[in-house]
Amino acid sequence: MEEEETIAVPVNDEDDPSSTLLDLTSYQLHDLDSVELPPSLTELDLTANRLSTLDPRIGNLSHLQKLSLRQNLFSDAAVLPLSSWNALSSLEELVLRDNQFKNIPDVSVFKKLLVFDVAFNEISSLHGLSRVSDTLKELYVSKNEVAMIEEIEHFHQLQLLELGSNKLRVMENLQSLENLQELWLGRNRIKVVNLCGLKCIKKISLQSNRLTSMMGFDGCVALEELYLSHNGIAKMEGLSSLVNLRVLDVSSNKITLVDDIVNLTKLEDLWLNDNQIASLEGIAEAVTGSKEKLTTIYLENNPCVWFLALQICFFPLETLYLELGYLLAIYLEFHFLFGGSFICFIPC
Repeated sequence: MEEEETIAVPVNDEDDPSSTLLDLTSYQLHDLDSVELPPSLTELDLTANRLSTLDPRIGNLSHLQKLSLRQNLFSDAAVLPLSSWNALSSLEELVLRDNQFKNIPDVSVFKKLLVFDVAFNEISSLHGLSRVSDTLKELYVSKNEVAMIEEIEHFHQLQLLELGSNKLRVMENLQSLENLQELWLGRNRIKVVNLCGLKCIKKISLQSNRLTSMMGFDGCVALEELYLSHNGIAKMEGLSSLVNLRVLDVSSNKITLVDDIVNLTKLEDLWLNDNQIASLEGIAEAVTGSKEKLTTIYLENNPCVWFLALQICFFPLETLYLELGYLLAIYLEFHFLFGGSFICFIPC
């Protein structure tokens, strides 16, 4: 009887000749019976297979630092052995994204975990996070059914928290995340901004929520990127203290006036498309403070742009000359203020 053929051989990592990587992405494996797992492995990637049980040999890979079980068929019961894999206590990255989990798995055995990813599952509660190591720096729980932010108080080293596409209504229990730099909460049901005094945060996304006000960011002086598109915000406010802001996205809201950004001297991108801005007047003055950095303003699908387009199409010739002259004056004003920086109006 012929011997069963093994599938792959570890590949040396170019950055670290002493480490080994085994990448079996998209092999459509149902098990690892035909796969050799050398004890020297530091990274094992089993993304996009048909695995539903854990091979016990993985639990003996004492040098393993990264393990990806992404996009398989693992259930809660299937990963119970993880909690007893003491040989893997030095694991730094565990990816369980896109499986069939309904609960946070017990990963308390991994004492040096830096990245934990359980996004794209069916998890309804963050119960179990209290057992995850306080060394964690990145936590991904997006696209689940989570309704409350809880059991994260011990993550003092956390730098990135991804909870987008859940059922969150309240921003809470964030106050102990003093090193948090990125907070992603898009596609939830949040009505009020509450950052619980976070000071170091650099990126915030609250896109596609239920916000009607921009208030609540004034203490985030380190903030560099703020994404608030697809909400119900009618007024630009509470922004003047965000002096390090580079990207501001308030597209697809109900804003009628560009305001409160004159102090944002580092602003590079300003997204205002799909709002209710009726006139271009005052915009140049509003962005005067960022004339050294600003490269792009998006105003597509605002009344001011559509109105000018209609005037050009239907008004008499002499009026057309007048409106073109007005547009030229606005262009020259921007050009003068920003030294030739590109300003994008996109009229259609």
